[in-house]
Amino acid sequence: MAQQPTILASEAAPSPSRPRARAVPVARAALTAVALPVLAVATALVAGGAIIALAGRDPLLAYEGLWEGCCASPRALSETLVWATPYVFTGLGVALAFHGGLFNIGAEGQLALGALVAAWLGYALPGLVGPLPAVVHLPLVLLAGTLAGAAWGAVPGWLKARTGAHEVINTIMLNYVALLAVSYLLNGPLRDPNPLNVIARTPEIALGARLPRLAPDLRLHAGLLLALVMTGVVWWGVYRTTLGFAIRAIGANPAAARAAGMPLGRLLVVTLALSGALAGLAGAVEVAGLNYRDELGFSLGYGFDAIAIALLARAQPLGVIPAALLLGALRNGAARMQFLAGVPVDLVVVLEGLILLFVAAEVLVRRLYRLPAAGPPLVFTRGWR
Repeated sequence: MAQQPTILASEAAPSPSRPRARAVPVARAALTAVALPVLAVATALVAGGAIIALAGRDPLLAYEGLWEGCCASPRALSETLVWATPYVFTGLGVALAFHGGLFNIGAEGQLALGALVAAWLGYALPGLVGPLPAVVHLPLVLLAGTLAGAAWGAVPGWLKARTGAHEVINTIMLNYVALLAVSYLLNGPLRDPNPLNVIARTPEIALGARLPRLAPDLRLHAGLLLALVMTGVVWWGVYRTTLGFAIRAIGANPAAARAAGMPLGRLLVVTLALSGALAGLAGAVEVAGLNYRDELGFSLGYGFDAIAIALLARAQPLGVIPAALLLGALRNGAARMQFLAGVPVDLVVVLEGLILLFVAAEVLVRRLYRLPAAGPPLVFTRGWR
């Protein structure tokens, strides 16, 4: 009689402990990845408190004022969300560029051009083609601002693809071109002709080009909902589409992507165009939902703060939302902090710098709090090649 083969228990059925053993390191790595920015922010607040104390002020009173100014009432919370809305769009744009190994420092200019084009169509289009219903006029305004930002973002992408010129230099210089062009147009051809107007700004956009408010007597508008939707769209595009895979591939290893047959130059242009489109949409939403016109200098800082948001979120689209809320809270609560504790509003800029410092000094935070490694770091930029 033939002898039956011996079947080991490990061969007969997979051990239930093995999947759990694999899941534990994954969960631990995910928890560590979330803990890093949280601990970086906490460390920055402690360091900021030390700076306040050295200046002879009360850190607890200062942070109490910061909290009251950003979150202690429905109006304060509403204003924090108003601040955070453009931060979400611009943060998503910079984070998307990071996934492609590109550093888009041009969100400031892309946002400014998006706001200008949206404002121009918002007030001039009814005079050109007649009154338009909101269901037509509002999407046109938002789309125009998005396309303006995309076109301006595509320029450094094309220059990098054709000549190898680094996007950091190009986007910085194009910021000056965009902002000076906007300044000329707001002081000249597009200036509000009202004789009582003494500010460089456009006329108000039509009622049909405005986003609705989400609450009476508050400035919170539907742009916040659009920002949340776009966060989901960007996440899905980055992680669930062929284009998103290609963008992440060129960000991780452009040489391997080229060897695999990916059109590297075209992908560089598309990545920066999409990044610019999100920044342009931020400007259009600010015009359509909050200001109802474009005004010189209203957007100063949004594009540069977006870099801090994307870094704090570690370029993860879903992480952009809490990072944007944090910076929106700091910006909104600064005035109350100054009133209550006598701490200058410039401390917010110091806090942003400290947050960036501790986010960038990942090894320092790990050693300080004895955190394990969470895998290879994300490639934010490919350097100067």
